[in-house]
Amino acid sequence: MTDAIPVFTADGSITRALFVAAHPDDIDFGIAGTVAVLTSAGVEVSYCLVTSGDAGGDASTHTKAERAAIREREQRAAAAEVGVTDLTFLGFPDGMLEPTLEVRREIAKVIRVKKPDLVVAQNPERNWERIYGSHPDHMAAGEATMRAVYPDARNPHFFPELLAEGFAPHTVPQVWVAGMTPTMMVDTTEAFPRKLAALRCHESQVGDREDLEEMLRTWGETNATTWGLPAGRLAEGFRVVNTA
Repeated sequence: MTDAIPVFTADGSITRALFVAAHPDDIDFGIAGTVAVLTSAGVEVSYCLVTSGDAGGDASTHTKAERAAIREREQRAAAAEVGVTDLTFLGFPDGMLEPTLEVRREIAKVIRVKKPDLVVAQNPERNWERIYGSHPDHMAAGEATMRAVYPDARNPHFFPELLAEGFAPHTVPQVWVAGMTPTMMVDTTEAFPRKLAALRCHESQVGDREDLEEMLRTWGETNATTWGLPAGRLAEGFRVVNTA
């Protein structure tokens, strides 16, 4: 076990949260337990999916447009399992994502519209110990999100066309970055059934996996015991970044 880290406690300071991810199912694989904890505490959670997963790793012969429609439908169903009904799909091509000015502008626009107290982002850094956690789209989405938080969304002189369209600047007070060495954890033990139900909604991606519950539970238990919770608990971890 490493040194224990603080456990998140809802105190009313977060009323709106925006989760930004590259693909449908990214949130559900990694941090949907946290989503369920937040919505159960009365937090209004929105999702921003930068792509629609049109190159998702299934063996179907669907066209990209058909696959995107399927995955958007699956993501909406998954989000509903953890209390989220507000989803934005930006529609950038799956597998080709870069933290371009265009991507930054669109994420900044969502931030200005939703005005979250908290943004939750993917890890923009490569994990050399677990390469599957470092999909290029994940890193690009994480980097673009951080740039959108600071400085894009808060500065009226960045993307002045957004201001001209009526999207006033917004300063995000804090960001939680998933997939990094955490400084805070969320106890997701009670939320686990909802997280599992959410991930099962991604039928095109995990429909043939019989080990889904075992895999998610093992990840959560390993996190919890590593970060200082008693045996049998489950956790998801984040690096908390002050962006006020």
